Amino acid sequence: MKKYSDQEIKAFGLMPERIPKHVAIVMDGNGRWATERGMPRGMGHRAGVNALRDIIRFSSDVGVESLTIYAFSTENRKRPKDEIGILCGLLIEYFNREIDELHANAVRIRSIGDLSWFPTAVQETVRAAEVKTAANPGLKLNIALNYGGRAELVRAMRLAMRESDEPDEDAISRNLYTADSGDVDLLIRTGGDERVSNFLLWQIAYAELYFTDVKWPDFTRDELIRALQAFAGRERRFGGLKSNGAK
Repeated sequence: MKKYSDQEIKAFGLMPERIPKHVAIVMDGNGRWATERGMPRGMGHRAGVNALRDIIRFSSDVGVESLTIYAFSTENRKRPKDEIGILCGLLIEYFNREIDELHANAVRIRSIGDLSWFPTAVQETVRAAEVKTAANPGLKLNIALNYGGRAELVRAMRLAMRESDEPDEDAISRNLYTADSGDVDLLIRTGGDERVSNFLLWQIAYAELYFTDVKWPDFTRDELIRALQAFAGRERRFGGLKSNGAK
């Protein structure tokens, strides 16, 4: 929930009227961050989890309404079992450690993706966080777990066809995991790669894309401010023309 006044937001070099409503982040680079430091990959994932706290808090404080983070993709299931085990343990640890503060700050948590793939302990921990924060009016925190954009579209189409034999775009949008968050305004990817990796394929149709070489554990509040500043400096035309009539 927005904490800073417009004057305080301007002090960060941001424009209050150009804060994106829905930000999505591909949190990439944890493993490489650890390898570069001679650490096990699991230490990179732990550092990445620690980096998330300040990003969530600042997003909420400046008035971002929805934050969708790519925590575990369907493709991540191909990773070694020991790494997946570490990720599952970190998920449980994160929710147990952070849930009270998130709840106190009115954050509403929702998982998107097929949570049933995870061990029971992970499912129960995530569901408990969703139930506890379900009525919160603040930042919508969508956590993509065992998520794939194509799978989401298949799911949405099937649900929409229960409503009509010829579903339109609105029907598909209503049946997306992020229906109440709307389209993505700004997609951020850390770690140096410049691709969307099957993330929110429908929702990012007109999103502004921001790629950075900074690996996720080093993605601080200052890095987020740079991304928000870049967003504010772009003219969003949604397929139309510039204000001067030029294409």
